[in-house]
Formats: sequence, C-alpha cells, structure tokens
Amino acid sequence: MVLWLALKRLALQMAQNGWQVHKFGGSSLADAGCFRRVASILTAASANRQAVVVSAMGGMTDALLRLVAAAEVSAEPIAAGLRAIDDRYTAAVRELVGDAPAADDLLDRFRADLGDAADVLQAISLVRSAADRSRDLIAGFGELWSARLLGAWLGQNADADRPVKWVDARELIVVEHGEMGPGVCWPESRANAARLFAADTHGIVVVTGFIASDPQGLQTTLGRNGSDFSASILAALLEAETITIWTDVDGVMSADPNRVPEATIIPDLSYSEAMELAYFGAKVIHPQTMSPAVERAIPIRIRNTFNPDARGSRISIAADASDGIKGVTSVDDVALVNLEGAGMIGVPGTADRLFGALRDAGISVTLISQASSEHSICFAVPGPSAGKVEQVVRRAFRAELEQNLIQSVDVQKDCSIIAVVGDGMAGMPGIAGKFFGTLGGAGINVRAIAQGSSERNISAVIDKEDETRALRAAHAGFYLSANTISVGLIGPGNVGAMLLDQIAAQAERLRAEFSLDFRVRAIATSARMHLAERAVDLADWRSVLATDSEPLDWSRFAAHINAEHLPHAAIVDCSASGDVANRYLDWFDAGIHVVTPNKKAHSGSLERYDEMHRRRRQHGAHFLYETTVGAALPVIETLRDLRQTGDEIYSIEGIFSGTLAYLFNVFDGSVPFSTIVREARDSGYTEPDPRDDLSGMDVARKVIILAREIGMRLELGDLDVESLVPQGLGDGSADDFLDALPAYDEIMKQRWNEAQAKGEILRYVGRLSQSDGATVRLESLPADHAFGNMNLTDNVVRYVSRRYHDNPLVVQGPGAGPAVTAAGVFADMLRLASYLGTSR
Repeated sequence: MVLWLALKRLALQMAQNGWQVHKFGGSSLADAGCFRRVASILTAASANRQAVVVSAMGGMTDALLRLVAAAEVSAEPIAAGLRAIDDRYTAAVRELVGDAPAADDLLDRFRADLGDAADVLQAISLVRSAADRSRDLIAGFGELWSARLLGAWLGQNADADRPVKWVDARELIVVEHGEMGPGVCWPESRANAARLFAADTHGIVVVTGFIASDPQGLQTTLGRNGSDFSASILAALLEAETITIWTDVDGVMSADPNRVPEATIIPDLSYSEAMELAYFGAKVIHPQTMSPAVERAIPIRIRNTFNPDARGSRISIAADASDGIKGVTSVDDVALVNLEGAGMIGVPGTADRLFGALRDAGISVTLISQASSEHSICFAVPGPSAGKVEQVVRRAFRAELEQNLIQSVDVQKDCSIIAVVGDGMAGMPGIAGKFFGTLGGAGINVRAIAQGSSERNISAVIDKEDETRALRAAHAGFYLSANTISVGLIGPGNVGAMLLDQIAAQAERLRAEFSLDFRVRAIATSARMHLAERAVDLADWRSVLATDSEPLDWSRFAAHINAEHLPHAAIVDCSASGDVANRYLDWFDAGIHVVTPNKKAHSGSLERYDEMHRRRRQHGAHFLYETTVGAALPVIETLRDLRQTGDEIYSIEGIFSGTLAYLFNVFDGSVPFSTIVREARDSGYTEPDPRDDLSGMDVARKVIILAREIGMRLELGDLDVESLVPQGLGDGSADDFLDALPAYDEIMKQRWNEAQAKGEILRYVGRLSQSDGATVRLESLPADHAFGNMNLTDNVVRYVSRRYHDNPLVVQGPGAGPAVTAAGVFADMLRLASYLGTSR
C-alpha cells in the first residue's frame, strides 16, 4: 500500500502544476488584525499559485446558528442578532478596505445576504422549526462573507504579477449526502475546477470553505470540519503539491496540552497515525476530510497562523516510525457495556444481532473487545447513549435473557478511553506490556482492552476520574517528553546547596542523553519555602529563595511536589532534622519517593523503622539513603550486594566519622587535643558545635543503620558508645565547651602515650558483630592495621564475611564534605530514575 502510494505521488509530482492549498480557520480570521496576518503569510509565500480556503470569521457560524435556534422559539431576537453581525462585519470591512468602492460593493452584497437571512429566519419563526436546508443556508453565509473580505483585502494590495480572485465553492464542489456523510461527485467537481481554474490561472484564489452544492444545484454544507474537507477536495481537484491547515496551535501535539503540560509537537506523522489521533479527539484534521489528500498522497501540514515561523507538523504517506509511539490521546465520558452469557458460546450471528440493533438505533460504537471464549462481548459507547443502549440490547436479546442463556447486560458509566498511537508499534515487542505496566504503576485499573491487527493503536477503557493521570503517566512512560521527576529539596545548606548546583550543571546532559528531567519545583528551609509553578531556576535559586519565599507549610509543599501532571515525585531531604524524618511516613503514603543523607529516620526506633518500610512498600515508594553512611562511598550498596548474592556477614568495623578520623590522624601528643579540636572547628572539619562529633552519636547512628541492613534488631540504646565529651561539659555553648576542654588534655595525652608505648595508634571505631553486638569507642590499634593507613578525613569500612573471611573487603575514601556527600545524593537520585524506568 505504501509503495503504491509512493509511486502514485511520484507520478503526480512529475506532472504537478505547482498549486499550494492553504486553509485558514475561524480563529485565524477573528478580526481585521487576523486578516492582515493571513495576508502577510500568503504574500510572503514564494509559490505563485495559491488556493486559499477560508472558514467564517471566528464565532460567526456560532452566532448564525444561535439565531436559527432563537428563531425556532420566537422572531423577537432576529433583528438584534442580525444588527450585531452587521456591526461586526461592517467594522472589519471599513478597517481593512476603508472607503474604497470595493468596500461599498462588499457591504451591498453582505446586506443583501442579511436580507435573505432575515427572510429565512422569519419563516423559521413562523413554523417554529428549522429544516436542514434552511440551517445550511444560514450557516454558510459566514464563509461567503469572510472569503469576499479576504479577497478584497488581498486584491487591494496585490502585485500585478500575482492577481487575486475569489471563488464561491457552490460553483466548484458538488457533493451528495449518504449514510457516511457527504460524498464528492468527482466528475462534476472536476468539470467545475477545469472551468474556474484554467491552465494559466495563477496568483491567489480565495475559496469559500464549508459550503458546496448538491447534484440539484442547491446549497449544502460539508458538515463537521467542513472547511478542512473543502481544502482537501480542492487540493485533489488541483493536484496540489501540499495542503497547509493554519490553526491556532504550533502543530499536532503528542497529547492534550491542557491535561499533559509536557506535551510536545509531533514533527512528522503518517496519514494513518493522524487518523487514529483524530478519531480519539486530537486536534488534527478530521479523518474523513483527509481522504481526498490521502488518495492522491498530498502532504498535509498543520501550522500556526500566530506563529508562522514554527515548523508545524507534516502528515504524509510514511513518517519516521523509529520512536514507536507518536501520541497519547483519549475520549472521555464513555460507557462500557458488557453482554455476557454461556449461551453465546459458539452461536453464530450474536455479534451481528448486537451491532445490527445498535446500528438501527443510530448508536455509534467507539470500541469493541471480545473474549476468545465468546462468553462475553464488551463495547464502549458515548456516555449520553448509555441508557438507550441498555434498552436496545435488552430488547434485542429479550428471549435469551428470559431463558438465562445471557446472564447479564452490564453498563458501567463514567469511563474514558485512553489510546497510544504510532506506526512504529507494529512488530515491536513490549509496547503493550509497557503501556499497561505504566498504567498499573500509576495505580490505574484497566477495564477493557482493544488493539487492531495493524498494531497502530492500543486502547484501554479506564475510570473517567483516572483519565488525566493515565494520560500523563503514559505520555512520560513512552518518552514523548523527558522522563520527569518532580523534586522538592529540603535543607539548602552546605550539602543541599552543592546538590542543587550539581543538578544545574548536569541538567542539559541528562535531558539530551537520557531524556531525564530532575525538575526541582520546590525548596524548603526550616521556616520558609519557595514553590515554582514549573521549575526553580537553578542558575539563580539562591536569590529566588531569598526574595520569593513564603512561610513553610508541609502539606502544601508535599502536594505541590506530588503534582498530578508529572509521573513521579521525590523529596530530597538534605537536612539533619528529626522532625523532617518523622514526615516520611506521610510522604510514602502519598507515593512520594525519598532520597536523603539524613540518618534520623533509619536510626530511630525499630517500631518506626519497621512501619516506615512497610508503608513505602505498600504504596510503591522508593527510599534511597546510601549517603547516610560514608557520604558517596558505596558502603550500603556493597553490603546489599554481598547479602543479595548469598554471602553471610560476620562483622563490620570502620572509621565512620571524617571529623574523628582527622582529629586522631593529626593528634600525636605534641599539640594539645583541645587545640586540635578548636583548629578543626575553625577550619570547618567539625560541626559548628564539636560535641556533635565528639559525642559519638553520629557514628552510633551509622552503626545502627548498617546493623539493620544485615537484619540485626538493634536500638541506639543497645550500643556501647564512648563519648569523648568530658563529663560536665555537655551543657553550655560551643565556645564555653572549647574554653573548658584544655583541662582534660592530659587524659587524652595519657591515652596516646599508652598506645605509643605498645607501637599502636588511636582510632575512633564503630564495630558490629552478629555474635558480639555493637560498640562505638576510641581504640588502640596496631600501627599496621587497615585503619592506620588512611588520609586525614577518610572513612574506612571493613567487611568480614563467609567469602571475605581471611582477606576482608575494605571500602575506603572521603567520607565527609559537602561536594562528595551531594554527589552521593545525586547518585541516589539517578538510581531512583533507573528504578522508575529511565534508560541509563
């Protein structure tokens, strides 16, 4: 089929006469300014043979049809309605054409039409009913008026070598209405075209859209999207090179942008893809109106009148199918009807009786799905038809229902159909699985499924309330937009600030190479927050947070991050706050993922620890916390790999504090310990209050986290923790502590001397053993111990297991600092993206 069309198109191109057809819709012709814009588009085009199909001025057809409806009730609104139309059209004519004779001619013909319209409307008011022919006559005036006006405006400003004329489509297009709508009478229409478009015709020809004549020469209309149909028919009659449909959007969208803000323009699509998308309500040329262009392989472009520089979308024989999916679309407010019964199995003609009855009742069926057992047939119909459909089906199968051969006729209202469309789906394994997996991952129940043998469309019936969520999830799942994760960051201090800067530096690469968008939409401090509508400007986030923040509201913060139009939400907690950690349960309940270096949640009570993991599993939320131990070092990941591959962990020991590693690497007895602590604090190697490090609780929390990773049921109180904060110095300010610490220097000097006398070194070590429990204390170790050969602020973790018994596994490297910790959090965010399906 594709080859035949391609050969046919090639033959047409060899004999083409250079016509280009444009169609401008009502939104492109709303006022005089719009007419000028249309004129500038046409005059800027290089083609010397342009046929321009125009709709009525924006809103004009609706105004005329409202007058018809009003006349069916009363004659009173007719005069006022026609005066409003007169005022609007006269103003446009005077603004464009001025007081030239052409303006008077336009207005004379316009007012003659208004007189005819008034007569028809008065007749309608007398009989209180409008015949179809009367309705068509009134509705068609709008196209006549806009075509005449555009023709006059263009003619007034035309070049001598590009003349302008207008053609009344009633003298060109002949159609005959049948069951499937208007059908073109091609012999008569071709004869008219040969008369109106002679071989030497050139310049710009303006043609009325929507209206035509029937074989008796009487006016009729082309129905829904009639002006698009006019353009397609005209292009076929002229054997045109292209058709351009000018609208108010930049092209065919991958989804409804009102529901999926991440929707993008589809640059190229096939006729078949366009028809599938149009059937499901996408803003594309209507399937029926495309048929003359498809028959002659004429490309169709969808472009924006208000943004003519945009490339738009091109619809042709075949387009790039490598992407698989081109669009995600939906039909809302449908009802799902299920006919079920054992008496249907193996009985020929059941489907024919069912759909024949629906046809006779004038009911259109949107989707059909039948089980291979023939035990049931389900189908979707427009929601307003649900009640009538149930009556029709019950009447058609009354006997079978009474005999219990058919057990039920079930009607489920308030449903929607969601569909993914793309020629590239054909023969590509896994598309259906990914589609339904994406819907399942978003918590959306699928009630019925349909797919044609062409594999160009997969449709699913879902609950109407899930429609928007399903569109957004499916759209993101098939990479029509970047796989977006809505991110909220808490704690933009040292680590948080560095993380935001790292994300900003890598954002473009992640989008380009992995279609991954970490969209930071909120930042919160302990008291303030900034919520961005789309995304925080990471190049300037500091000033944004300083100048455009509001009081912190945790509920609004979480709800903003968990936006319905984005498929995934994650909160990155870079604080050290227990209050923030206590909120993880609520976030997990909402399906929000959490990434954090905050140790408070994982080292809290066992009861809360168990509940936290139960709830995040229940709601499908991920929890990543590699940086709670060892910053960016793969401490937890290594431990998990060992256990998940069947190894048995006997013990873990390590230097888990970069601060304490620094202090005891530097301390050699020559300089008082208190002096080293003060210098370390002033250099930023400790917390602002060194007691936070010296207490050993930071190390203890890390040991608890590792203990729970290997299944040990330990509380913080179960650990033997040696604090290096002398008794009596736990209270008061940090400066008071540092001023009092020299009084205890001799104690620390004595411990160093004792270790030195044995040829050993001092290290603050956390130990964990399945048999001996857990300790955190200052130890004297042999000088050749693994913990003796380390850089100033290194963390070192030593695993002893069944596999690594004689030669323990050691992980060593920088275990502190904003840059490496932020990098570790960033790595966890990338792991999260991988878990959620992003290709890496």
